[in-house]
Amino acid sequence: MSLLSKSHIVARPGYNRWWTIPAALLINVSIGQAYAFSVFNLPLTRVIGITESAPDDWTLTTLGWIFTLAYVFLGLSAGFGGKWQERVGPRMSAVVAAICFSGGFFLAALGVYIHEIWILYVGYGIIGGTGLGLGFQSPISTLIRWFPDHRGLATGLAIMGFGGGAIIAAPVSEILMHQFGSPSSVGVWETFIVLGSVYLVAMMVGAFMFRIPHRDEEQLEAAEAQHLAGVSVEAAMRTPQFYLLWTIMLLNVTAGIGVLGQASPMIQEVFDGFSASAAAAFVAILSFFNMGGRLLWASLSDVIGRRATFSIFFTLGPLLYAAVPLAGHLSTVTLFVTCFALILTMYGGGFASLPAYVADVFGTKDVGPIHGRLLTALSVAGVLGPVLVNYIRQYQIGHGVTTGRAYDVTMYIMAGLLVAGFFCNRAIRPVVGPPLARATPTGQSSESGSVARGSSLGSFRRDTRVVLKLEFLS
Repeated sequence: MSLLSKSHIVARPGYNRWWTIPAALLINVSIGQAYAFSVFNLPLTRVIGITESAPDDWTLTTLGWIFTLAYVFLGLSAGFGGKWQERVGPRMSAVVAAICFSGGFFLAALGVYIHEIWILYVGYGIIGGTGLGLGFQSPISTLIRWFPDHRGLATGLAIMGFGGGAIIAAPVSEILMHQFGSPSSVGVWETFIVLGSVYLVAMMVGAFMFRIPHRDEEQLEAAEAQHLAGVSVEAAMRTPQFYLLWTIMLLNVTAGIGVLGQASPMIQEVFDGFSASAAAAFVAILSFFNMGGRLLWASLSDVIGRRATFSIFFTLGPLLYAAVPLAGHLSTVTLFVTCFALILTMYGGGFASLPAYVADVFGTKDVGPIHGRLLTALSVAGVLGPVLVNYIRQYQIGHGVTTGRAYDVTMYIMAGLLVAGFFCNRAIRPVVGPPLARATPTGQSSESGSVARGSSLGSFRRDTRVVLKLEFLS
């Protein structure tokens, strides 16, 4: 256990901080498999019938809850595990994440083998989802501290793995299911065993690569020192900024996650004759743009600011969602794929830019726990997004709408959610607090205070030692 302790992983003088990036990538590429889970949906509807669905087989609506539960517990574990992760450090946190995520695969394999849906809910949904949240959150505060000068770039490089994991997982899963497929099996449970084993090894390697900066190596400029103290997670949750950030994440993720959860079946239903292998390629394309968007938009946010970056998301996104039904009606696969590819860059960009946005608004003192609490928005979005897609689709089909047009209403609803997100983002203002011990030009330090206890929402105390002010972003 001492090998996992926080004190054991303090970097030695001269340690190259860039080694934290591949460590975080190994974790995020592994858990990024979640975005490729839709490739299992149709095969899971034929576990008994093999070639076609049997009366006792699961429906897509029933299977949709696996992905939903995974996202719910991603948000819950990230939100309520933040303080624990900050205390034990990234290595311990990542090891626990690896055990949960891979263990979820193994339990889900058992559920498929004996055809018990509740085991899949518990395995991949609850236990695997907990691994998702802990794994996603593990490197965040460490990266912010190693890269105070490039917050967006560093978190973007690491988190892009979460978006890009499905690029590998989608085609590999298709190949494995084809390899393991037989007259008595669709090959899903065997594929789960292989994936769980591979991800366990990859995440363990990443976990043991983590190092945290030594105090003497945290050389921060005066501008960064200004944010070092920041506000605590408890104080942050008493401000309107926290709930505005929570809401924009909810809206952005809801719009994207519903599509990702049903990407493979959706394109096969909208365009007749679209094969399962081509649909898996579509999932991989979306994952590529999800990954690329995390790096692109997070890096751009270092230049134009986080608020401006999210404003672009909530301006361009509604137009793209509104164009999706048109692409389906015109049977234009290229336009359909292009719209979703661009949407997914902004979906991923929102994830990658959020940690830096948190640091900009609240400072870096409790950036990990605050970011974790904000990720509870994923728990709500993980229910809302798939439910909007799956149940509206089912309702439309039940009222005579063809499967090709069953997603139109949902796309317009998603566009409306992003419009609401635009106004929430424009209302965000930073809470900037002076550091507890800010370095002066002469190397001396001066003390400052913190948010006054008992202050009401948005209320700030000012005296000779305490200055917390509201600044407006241009």
